[in-house]
Amino acid sequence: MAPSLLQSAVAGGAAVISLTAAAYFYRRSLCSGGRRRAVGIIPARFQSSRFEGKPLAHILGKPMIQRTWEQAVQATALEAVVVATDDERIADCCRGFGATVVMTSQSCENGTVRCSEALGKLKTKYNIVVNIQGDEPLIDPAIIDGVVLALQRAPDAVYSTAVTALKPEDALDTNRVKCVTDQNGYAIYFSRGLVPHNKKGTVNTRFPYLLHLGIQCYDAKFLAVYANMKPTPLQLQEDLEQLKVLENGYKMKVIKVDHDAHGVDTPEDLAKVEALMQSHHIL
Repeated sequence: MAPSLLQSAVAGGAAVISLTAAAYFYRRSLCSGGRRRAVGIIPARFQSSRFEGKPLAHILGKPMIQRTWEQAVQATALEAVVVATDDERIADCCRGFGATVVMTSQSCENGTVRCSEALGKLKTKYNIVVNIQGDEPLIDPAIIDGVVLALQRAPDAVYSTAVTALKPEDALDTNRVKCVTDQNGYAIYFSRGLVPHNKKGTVNTRFPYLLHLGIQCYDAKFLAVYANMKPTPLQLQEDLEQLKVLENGYKMKVIKVDHDAHGVDTPEDLAKVEALMQSHHIL
């Protein structure tokens, strides 16, 4: 578990949620009806233009998909965690360390569609689905609990996600997705560019820019709608799938967390993650 996450706050809002208490609020929500049952799905594919076979790449002796799964199963808000894949090599690996695997079709164009297909194959019915990125081996379980709790407490939203503080050196990196929210913690926009932008066209070192973390949490009924939405202009321009939600008028709740993003996009990222894990004595 990454030790850097201290607490989560609704972005732009006044309420601060201690994520160590997320389990307590989650159990309380079971008594109130509505979105009660949550499942975590880790979509995984072997083919990748930048890093083929990424889920099976080893990090300190364990496949990356296993590292991610081990973090996800610690989330109190999830009743189950499954891996959704179309590749038997990934499936065999995951079954080997005890994960539940759902085989999906090779035609899934993205992780959202894969999650939707996997959800339909599960025998248990769930109200909430958390799409957990398989290339985030240091994802904090408390973040998963936080996005589930946020969606449960925002009945007008169909989607929730997380952001953290953007580091100045990442401001102009188009692989680092930025987010802006309203004063009530709902997403306004996501961009690969720096938003908000100013007249000077420079980075304002005093502005609290937000970095989007890849975790996505959906209302289960909305997931089927979302997976079948046609591409939208902003989505295509930015190449950001979540923009479809906003362009179609749906509401997205955002929580802000204290967390360093350590996604693995390239083989070079593996060394960085391994060094971090060693420094925190994570085996």
